[in-house]
Amino acid sequence: MKKDATENSIDSNNQTEKKESISFQTPGMNRRKFVELTATAAAAFTIVPRHVLGGKNYIPPSDKVTLAYIGTGTQGIREMLAMLAEPGIQVVAVCDPNKEAIGYRDWGPNYLKDEIRKAIKSPTWEPGGGNVIPGGRENGKSIVDTFYANNLPGQKYKGCKAYADARELLEKEKDLDAVKIMTPDHLHGVLSMAAMKKGKHVLMHKPLSNRLLEGKKVIEMARSSKVITHLVPWDFNGPMDKVMSWINTGAIGTLKEVHNWTNRPVWPQYAELPTDKPPVPAGFDWDLWLGPEAERPYHPNYTNMVFRGWYDFGGGSMADMGHYSLWTVFNALQLTSPTTVEPHRSHVCDFNGPVPFRVNNDFSFPMASTVRFKYPANGNRAPVDLCWYDGGMRPPIPDELSNDNKELPEEGMMFVGDKGKILAGFNVENPQIISQKKIDNTAATNNSNASDEEKASKALQLFVQACKTGKQYPGNFSEAEHITTAVNLYAVALRSNKLLKYNAENLQITNVPEANKYLSREYRKGWEIGSI
Repeated sequence: MKKDATENSIDSNNQTEKKESISFQTPGMNRRKFVELTATAAAAFTIVPRHVLGGKNYIPPSDKVTLAYIGTGTQGIREMLAMLAEPGIQVVAVCDPNKEAIGYRDWGPNYLKDEIRKAIKSPTWEPGGGNVIPGGRENGKSIVDTFYANNLPGQKYKGCKAYADARELLEKEKDLDAVKIMTPDHLHGVLSMAAMKKGKHVLMHKPLSNRLLEGKKVIEMARSSKVITHLVPWDFNGPMDKVMSWINTGAIGTLKEVHNWTNRPVWPQYAELPTDKPPVPAGFDWDLWLGPEAERPYHPNYTNMVFRGWYDFGGGSMADMGHYSLWTVFNALQLTSPTTVEPHRSHVCDFNGPVPFRVNNDFSFPMASTVRFKYPANGNRAPVDLCWYDGGMRPPIPDELSNDNKELPEEGMMFVGDKGKILAGFNVENPQIISQKKIDNTAATNNSNASDEEKASKALQLFVQACKTGKQYPGNFSEAEHITTAVNLYAVALRSNKLLKYNAENLQITNVPEANKYLSREYRKGWEIGSI
């Protein structure tokens, strides 16, 4: 799996006795407003080191960002462990439609359980439920409560609340600063907008939405809101400085193409709809899990690790991985909206009696695909083709490599000009020119020496700082507009299996009118954007 999350730190040692004395009883002032006020007023008071008041690195509850964690599946819990360790955040509630640890899947039977035990300092902790893979809101609550009890025993702590319905959580948790959303993709848009309407800061995993028009509405609301928003994969994008310096100095001539390929999917994807109807697991609210999507019978092959393989619930491999690799490329090359999207996808055949036929699949992503986006010229940049590959597909091996008996790596990125090529890792790390004009590549390494854990910690600190200052920072929802457009058009092109011509001004596909229905969804009652 690829990484997820990052941010920077707050100096929590410069607080004051005067600050501590401000009362919450001031009319119209709740704890959240109090935090905002004191964060800006602290500099006016006599400074007393925080460790004098409560020990080294102590941050009083009144200074912490209170956060509700929405989505406690395996990846949600894995990332929650890092969040619990961030002293500037207090997790006060968790939410998931699944109550117990039943039916979850992970990359190994004990990986997550071992991580949890180490983080919460409880070597005998068990998930209960099916007692195999952790997950569900009761596990989330248990992990939060045990972590704070064992790691911060002197802290006054009221305990973590658990909710099945995020809408109920947002209605009842009045004294809440922020949410982190770790649900399946189809819930991202509606839940982030519901949180922003309540004035809550939003930290969320990719994508913004798995529907283009819904994603646009999320961005529109984020731009008009004063809350802090942040999309997690920004923190793991690689820098484009070295690549752009080579492109701008003509080292590979005029840039013509960008190729990015991944080994995803590394989870099962299903070429046919399930026909059996297994019972809904105990404690699992299937209706809540469906959220805005159309009703259908429960099946485990829709949920947990495999949701992203379905057009209704996920965004496919590009939504999963492209945010990590391409967001920085979009920014550097000023890619906005493509004019043409060209899909090529694998297909599946079956037998109808003795006769073979091709499965007509417009419900799940293919096992493998390549999608080419054509971007028009922008300023001094010439038109560029962006080519995405998944399911083991890769570009043709450049002669410069094949002549040396080398192949392309399993995942990577390549920039092709009319006079040369730049080959890099998937996240643009370690770029090198592989053809024609010779350039010293000793200074080309631009990947960070920081570990994923260090990046995640820095990222959470930046989020805390932004929540307290109210100053938006890189990686916010507004900045994700063009990568959001691309990943959603990727899905529409594959689903319709036709070359699409896109009019960005009207948000319409002009040559295949029937494909426009895939730009949005029909919302179930209670989940409409206007009412949630």
